[in-house]
Amino acid sequence: MKRNILYIILATGLLQSACQKDFLDRKPLNAYNNASLWTSQSDALAALNGCYKDWEGDYSLLYLDAASDNLYSQYPWEGYTDYGSGAITPANTNAYTRWSYTTIQKCNWFLENIDNTPMDATLKEQYKSEARFQRAYQYFIMTQLYGDVPFVKNTVTTDEANTVSRTPATEIRKFVKDELAAIAVILPVSYSGSDVGHITQGAALSLRARMELYDKNYADCIADCKKVMGLGYELFNNYQDLFRIQNENNKEVILDVQYKENDYSNADLGVMPSSSFGGWGSLDPTQALVDAYETKTGKTIDDPTSGYDDKDPYNNRDPRLTATIVCPGQLYEGVYYNSIESSSGDYYNGDNNSKTGYIPKKFTSNLSDYTDMWNTGLNMIVIRYAEVLLTYAEAQIESGVIDNSVYAAIDAIRIRAGMPVVDRTVYNTVDKMRTLVRRERRVELALEGLRWYDVQRWKIGSAVRSGTVYGTRLGTVDPANGKLTLSGEHVKVEQRTFQDNKDYLWPVPQKERDINKNLTQNQGY
Repeated sequence: MKRNILYIILATGLLQSACQKDFLDRKPLNAYNNASLWTSQSDALAALNGCYKDWEGDYSLLYLDAASDNLYSQYPWEGYTDYGSGAITPANTNAYTRWSYTTIQKCNWFLENIDNTPMDATLKEQYKSEARFQRAYQYFIMTQLYGDVPFVKNTVTTDEANTVSRTPATEIRKFVKDELAAIAVILPVSYSGSDVGHITQGAALSLRARMELYDKNYADCIADCKKVMGLGYELFNNYQDLFRIQNENNKEVILDVQYKENDYSNADLGVMPSSSFGGWGSLDPTQALVDAYETKTGKTIDDPTSGYDDKDPYNNRDPRLTATIVCPGQLYEGVYYNSIESSSGDYYNGDNNSKTGYIPKKFTSNLSDYTDMWNTGLNMIVIRYAEVLLTYAEAQIESGVIDNSVYAAIDAIRIRAGMPVVDRTVYNTVDKMRTLVRRERRVELALEGLRWYDVQRWKIGSAVRSGTVYGTRLGTVDPANGKLTLSGEHVKVEQRTFQDNKDYLWPVPQKERDINKNLTQNQGY
């Protein structure tokens, strides 16, 4: 919807003082003069847009992969270094936390008051459904990251908030999935004009399918995926250009966060490039992620028949590798990226440069798209159709049903990327297909904030998020043609630890427990 900024300003002014300081800032929302606010449809839309303001954002979507084996976040003050390394504690969550009731409080207040508005009844139910989605999404995030959390469906007083206890995650997630099913039949399939970006039926069903996959409710997941697959979504024709600003709101996008340059900007793209491109090198793709991409033959790099050359490791690879990550020797912004020579301005050990020697490209493939990469209108995709296809394939595989529809779903994604279709003579068992679909999820959805959830639900943390994090090998880059000469071992970035009995959930922030003594802590913290 490239949000109507007048509505945003109004909604923010009305809601911010009551909600901006999280669940601990608990001024009763009914203290506002609701009689003068809920007088027209435009008032209701303003309040609804206020609910949209904080539900998800570019920062959380860009950084969450740093909690996984995909990225290294080099600056602790940005909030994710300790989540990735295993050093997070209840006390050091202050730099960044997803324990937030801002959106929930706004949505509860909205739902308690919108019935007072004289407006079209059908549109009113749509607005309610959008707010219910925002609230449901936040509960999905918090139960996924923290497990049990306080569960409130109405605005609360300060005294009530300071004594609320944690509700089992299973109960909350059932509520969320029931909500998503209920609102899906109310929400439109699509919007036009300034309404583009509002929550759709596809968004509700897709989030429900995601949760059902994560919760191993495979039959329901398959059913919801099929519903989404019948709504008219399509894969965009070019993987790299899918994430460029001129192609946003295309037919692959099911749900995104809408931004507008200057007024409500996406201000975090600059954290990704390294110093010579004006960036900070904050988010550094790992060697493990680079190694996950197959060669163009459709074989993994550890297969001796794959054609992989460790002296020229980025050549002859899945095109999604260099569409997602800038590797040494790759032409980027008119120069051959060089993070492996100490004389280069982008040397991995220099200030504001990637410590792995790799930088993200997925959202910054063409910096010329923006006048200022710190002030852009690039929308951030939350759910896209490729994820739904992979979700469907995984749910079918885990159900033991590997039919043509499963291969077709994966093949569509691979063909779009420029990769061969799945070799059915090789990938013909549940175990082999499980390995394939997990790898496809990793490379297709890399840097989009989903990898940690996959590590968490597959219980592979000890295998993939412990030990040494590696980056590129050093050497030289020919500035005329990008030719690599690699030597030595891969650079060592950091040591990580992972405890199976603790690290699959994040700690409840200590500041919350200091105020509310009824909040228990997650195991191991």
